[in-house]
Amino acid sequence: MKPVLMALAGLALSATAAFADPILGTWKTEVDDGSYAHIGLVSCNGGKICGTIDRTFNAEGEYDSPNKGKALVRNMVPQGGGKYEGRVWRPSNDKIYLGKMQLNGNKLKLQGCVAGGLICSSQTWSRVN
Repeated sequence: MKPVLMALAGLALSATAAFADPILGTWKTEVDDGSYAHIGLVSCNGGKICGTIDRTFNAEGEYDSPNKGKALVRNMVPQGGGKYEGRVWRPSNDKIYLGKMQLNGNKLKLQGCVAGGLICSSQTWSRVN
């Protein structure tokens, strides 16, 4: 009986991995106001994508930012074709924007937009893992 249960558990784990969103993982931001961060993207709130600031760096190396652990990517909803829509927070001005993400291999274009998405500022992040 144990081999059957172990086989079923293995199938369940491999099925979960097969359906994992390719955007999940750790991403390195571009430098913004002299600093950059590693953002951990995970599933949240019923299949949406959320990301928190896991590590922060400046010209001197890794440092303990007060923003570590805060949500940068908020409730991004998959739109298909590697596109996502939700909200993003910009720590440098403490504002939340309409957010868009586009996955292209190991690059992730993230946009924060105003005016209903007509005016956007963007960064391209690179995958860490």
